Amino acid sequence: MKLTRYTDYSLRVLMHLAARPERLSSIGEIARTYAISQNHLMKVVHDLRKEGYVAAVRGRNGGVRLAREPHEINIGEVVRYTEEGFDLVNCGSCIIAPACGLIGVLGEALGAFMAVLDRHTLADLTADRADALRNLFMSATPAISRANADALASTSDEATQARQKERP
Repeated sequence: MKLTRYTDYSLRVLMHLAARPERLSSIGEIARTYAISQNHLMKVVHDLRKEGYVAAVRGRNGGVRLAREPHEINIGEVVRYTEEGFDLVNCGSCIIAPACGLIGVLGEALGAFMAVLDRHTLADLTADRADALRNLFMSATPAISRANADALASTSDEATQARQKERP
């Protein structure tokens, strides 16, 4: 079974937020981290918010964070929510469908696939890996963004030094 890009992005957003519970993340930041469309990600985050997986904080310093604890977010539940259908093949118009044994086998395989996902939570995917994920997220930030951050930091340092010189 192949998951849709929508489900893939949904799981990536949740993993990103679980690895950084101490702060809000912007949709733009997440999109840049994974090099994916910000517009598409906005739709994904909107749906995750509607379903109660993600909480949004509006405003200049706003962003998104998990609305539940990672151990409360079941991966099978997320996949069921984000996938439109689980038809592995289109049997509706097949002439042998009434006598075909493949339908039952594929149904069993899908059941096994979902049973594995149902045994795992977001915490299982991120808890022991949060530091590694954070480091990867930092290294994935485009060099331009790091350069801008360095420039802002040096400008701020220069301003601080100038203010200190002005003091009597």
